[in-house]
Amino acid sequence: MENRLRMLREAKNLTQTELAEKSGLSLRTIQRIEAGSVLKGFTLKTLAKVLDTAPDNLLPHKPATDLSRAKLINRSALLGLIIPYGNIIFPLILTHKTKDLYNKELGEHIVSLQIVLSVILSIMMILSPFIQKWLAIRFPLFLIPLIGIISIKLFVIIRNGMSLNHRNELQIKLKASFL
Repeated sequence: MENRLRMLREAKNLTQTELAEKSGLSLRTIQRIEAGSVLKGFTLKTLAKVLDTAPDNLLPHKPATDLSRAKLINRSALLGLIIPYGNIIFPLILTHKTKDLYNKELGEHIVSLQIVLSVILSIMMILSPFIQKWLAIRFPLFLIPLIGIISIKLFVIIRNGMSLNHRNELQIKLKASFL
């Protein structure tokens, strides 16, 4: 992969030494960046200004990742509507068998969120008969959390599916995956 800093420097007919002098950075810093070190912060802004370009033009572009596996993992969570805990079991199996690290990471986030929602539903289902008896309600109280959490799960799956299609990332996820 061609180094973007080197390409822009050469397009301006500058040597590494000249770029170092104009930017106020050391020659060694310029050499390290052209050898593959990641540009960030002050150095990125300074070099972008000297080379008269946007900072993004100095950063390497990520190759487009095929997210079909992550989309399949997300869709497989729908099986939880038919099979108890299918929203965890099937996405977990697919995630485990995924080779691509980014798709695997997305799968772990999908499964982690489904686990949390299923634990909440399980606790609510256990507590609802006791609350129903304590409040002397004749209506089957377990239906409220059941319908509510299933609706939330469905919303999350649909929203994340749309986000994977449009932005190549998950819209709704936990801060950290615990898998």
